[in-house]
Amino acid sequence: MRLTVLDPKNPEQGFPLVSQALREPDGLLAVGGCLSQNRLLNAYRHGIFPWYNRGEPILWWSPDPRLVLFPDKLVISRSLRKTLRKNIFSVTYDLAFNEVITACADPRKDTAGTWITAEINAAYNQLHQAGFAHSVETWIGDELVGGLYGVALGQVFLGESMFHTRTDASKVAFVTLVQLLKSWDYRLVDCQVHTKHLESLGAQEISRDYFTKLLNQYCDTPAKSSAWQAQ
Repeated sequence: MRLTVLDPKNPEQGFPLVSQALREPDGLLAVGGCLSQNRLLNAYRHGIFPWYNRGEPILWWSPDPRLVLFPDKLVISRSLRKTLRKNIFSVTYDLAFNEVITACADPRKDTAGTWITAEINAAYNQLHQAGFAHSVETWIGDELVGGLYGVALGQVFLGESMFHTRTDASKVAFVTLVQLLKSWDYRLVDCQVHTKHLESLGAQEISRDYFTKLLNQYCDTPAKSSAWQAQ
């Protein structure tokens, strides 16, 4: 099957059906296009996200199965509960979005590069300014030691990346976010692909078809209107 090539000058161009994504590599759906706000929001609304390396064309993915977390199924281990009770970290929201995405872009251990290019950074900062992309930050004093960012649509939070420089800093950010999203009537957190880290927090794999049905059900249903504005 040939991949759909998207026109970078036409951000309104639709994506192919996610059922047309390749099995190998799993979920690769389209190539090219742009990272405009319209393009990105259209992608997330249909369960598609960009992921590519510096020097490559933009690659768009919709893997099957999909890793998600239902807020009611959040798992907090005994050791993490102890960390939370100690109040080692302070947590903020949308206070340091650019700092979080920049930290997420730092190469991981045993990796040489990053998929969060300057182009990605700029595009998501624009989404943040427009009120769609959000960050959660964990601090020790004035030091940013962990966090995550993602995109909010209706009652769905679509996670993108997280980082930590202190043990449990990203877990505390994630747990705090999920608890807050639950209070705001969010129904789904998209975690994209399987990791043991997220599975330990209660994330589970579901089929792409079921994921798409959940997006259709929840993306167009507003969460509490004061959700992010109150922070």
